[in-house]
Amino acid sequence: MQVSDHAILVTGGASGLGEATVRHLRAKGAAVAVLDRDATRGHQLAAESGALFFETDVTDDVSAEASVTAAATALGRITACVTCAGVATSAKTLGREGPHGLDAFQRTIDINLVGTFNIARLAAAEMARNAPDADGARGVIVTTASIAAFDGQKGQAAYAASKAGVTGLSLPMARDLAREGIRVMSIAPGIFRTPMLIGLGEEIMEALAADVTFPKRLGDPVEYARLVAFILECGYLNGTTIRLDGALRMP
Repeated sequence: MQVSDHAILVTGGASGLGEATVRHLRAKGAAVAVLDRDATRGHQLAAESGALFFETDVTDDVSAEASVTAAATALGRITACVTCAGVATSAKTLGREGPHGLDAFQRTIDINLVGTFNIARLAAAEMARNAPDADGARGVIVTTASIAAFDGQKGQAAYAASKAGVTGLSLPMARDLAREGIRVMSIAPGIFRTPMLIGLGEEIMEALAADVTFPKRLGDPVEYARLVAFILECGYLNGTTIRLDGALRMP
């Protein structure tokens, strides 16, 4: 299926990798629904791109189900889902002020991992209603992991665990959903020029980019979006994680 034929959900679509994905998919002719907690930015992006917006808390089953159902109704169907909603937490397992806060760890897991699965399961239920194509395909789920799933740094226990969980979902979900003709893929981005990193300043970003093997720069969110589009169109990609990191291996 060409990108232009898809009706796509993008969580965390109001900023960063999600926003770039929304804009890229819309430019390629796809129908897109943005699911995000940031209503101000979400409505602005929708107005600029022609996407739809639904205010959503991905960790809340009622909020998520209402948004997915509303998006499916508005778009007519759901054929793809891209989960970009996530947070980054920085805290050592045992710091100078004591053990890692359990609330912070739980919140990171809830948003990055539970939120990803929550939307994926609901999107899959909508996709299962689609008529199959010649391959029997009915939909595609693309999740966002991180190279921290493999190369977690100090202070990343919560974040790395949550993203390792996202990569771990790919194969069992692909096997679970094979009967319905739904593929599941994950992308593990390296260091990308997102609002979170831009806030650190140019000097820190340049230092981070120096560790990238090649090209020696931060990733452009559009490169993530292009990979999403490729996955949507390449029907034999399923059940695995693609690193998008310029060959960066964190020390």
